[in-house]
Amino acid sequence: MDEIFKALADPTRRSLLDELFREDGQTLSALESRFSMTRFGVMKHLNQLEEAGLVVTRRRGREKLHFLNPVPIRLVHDRWVSKYAEPWAAGLSDLKHRLESEMEKVFEIYIKTTPERLWEAITDPEIRSKYTFGARYSPDWAPGSRYEMSTPDASLLAEGETLEADPPHRLVQTMVALWGEDVKAEGTSRITWEIEPVGDSCRLLVTHDQLREGANEQLYGGWPMILSGLKTWLESGELLTTPGSLLYA
Repeated sequence: MDEIFKALADPTRRSLLDELFREDGQTLSALESRFSMTRFGVMKHLNQLEEAGLVVTRRRGREKLHFLNPVPIRLVHDRWVSKYAEPWAAGLSDLKHRLESEMEKVFEIYIKTTPERLWEAITDPEIRSKYTFGARYSPDWAPGSRYEMSTPDASLLAEGETLEADPPHRLVQTMVALWGEDVKAEGTSRITWEIEPVGDSCRLLVTHDQLREGANEQLYGGWPMILSGLKTWLESGELLTTPGSLLYA
């Protein structure tokens, strides 16, 4: 929390996050052109944001792209916003997020657990339902196999195919959302889970890509709540109340 608040205390760093909110996946050169400071100055601010987990970087060819990671901010929100005020706050946040149009979303979170236990929490249907708003997944995660996601009353929410499975390091799946005609029309996207051990914890990177430009925010807007719930359950054994989890309460 200290690193997050320290990073957010500087107006330039907040402006950098605003730029990534406006257009995610920017290079250092693109960000530098929007600020009246040296390249080194912008790089220094980005490094502090990355250390706080608010920015995630990925290399694509020779370019290093910077992505806004909303998960730490969501964790701050979950800690201090009451369950009564949360639906209102989430509604206002959703209104702002509708202005986004992104091709790729990257989410990063650190969880105090082992890679094996984290992998189990991602692939075990019973555990996964605890932080995915009660949704149930079919149990077969072998490459080439199909999976389905459904509500507790068996209404189909999504389906897809497992492309890669390298336990306990990497899982790649396609997804077709089926919970409404608006998201069904978006077609197939891809979700990649990457687990990296860091001391007694794990760095989990979730990349949701192959999204249409201007894709419906429902496809990726729930990730901060899902990952916050995953972290809470693994570290405390408790369920996290979020607007998503209240859908089937």
